[in-house]
Order: sequence, then C-alpha cells, then structure tokens
Amino acid sequence: MTTEERLEKLERELTATQRRNRWTLGCGAVLILGCLTIAATPGDNRIIRANSFILEDENGKTRASLSMGKDRGGPGLAMYDENGKTRAVLDVSKNGPALNMQDENGNLRASMGVGKDGPLMVIWDGNGKGRAAMVVIKDVPELHMMDKNGKPIWKAP
Repeated sequence: MTTEERLEKLERELTATQRRNRWTLGCGAVLILGCLTIAATPGDNRIIRANSFILEDENGKTRASLSMGKDRGGPGLAMYDENGKTRAVLDVSKNGPALNMQDENGNLRASMGVGKDGPLMVIWDGNGKGRAAMVVIKDVPELHMMDKNGKPIWKAP
C-alpha cells in the first residue's frame, strides 16, 4: 500500500469518526432537552423530594435552612442573620409546633408553641431567664411574671 492510499484510508476513517461523534452529540443533546422538557412540564412532576434545602445569600452564606431534624423528630425552618447566627427557628417536634426567636447574641428571647397540655408563649430576658409566660392548660388561661432569677412574682388567675 502506497503512502497516498494509506493517507486516503486514514482520511475516510477520520471523516467517519467525525460523523459518528456529531450523531452521538446530537442524540445526547436531544435526550437532555427531552429530559429538561419533561422536568419543566407542569403537573405532578413538579414535586421535589429532599431531606434538606439551604438558602444562601449572594456571598454564599447560609441564611435559611429547611430540613428534617434528626434531634427534633420533625421538620424545621431555621433563619440566620448576616453573621451566620441563628435568629429564628420554626419546627414541629414530637411535642408539637414551636417558634423560637433569638437575639444577636444567640440568647433565646421569645418562644411560642403548642404542647400536649395546650398553647404557651414565653418571653426571656438577655440572661436566659423566663420573665413572662402565657399558657392555656386544660382550657384555663394563665399569665405569669417572674423576677430576674426566674422566680414567680405575679400570676393570674
């Protein structure tokens, strides 16, 4: 076989390989577009299932998370400030739903929830002491005020 014949054979093989590659890429693109079209079609397939979602700001800092908490036993939504500190948590645990709000130092300042005995709301001071509480136990409302040590100073009824 001469050099020219070998060169012609090599060019034919190269052309065939290029044609095969173009067909493969074209079929792959059609397949991807088909999958994207199916995923974007309204209907039952708009459901996304996951154990957690993280919401980040433009700097990549986590600002909120929605997750199934292993320690809470249920779903929770946590929101963080620009410094990454937890400021609010809404969750549903085995005891019931609760909303906890914290100050910029991470201290719990307000809590609301619905427990087995009924709804409650607690206001905390900056030292972590409960200072005011409103509860409804067995359909009887109560209001409690506590001193700086957490000891009761007033209650109604």
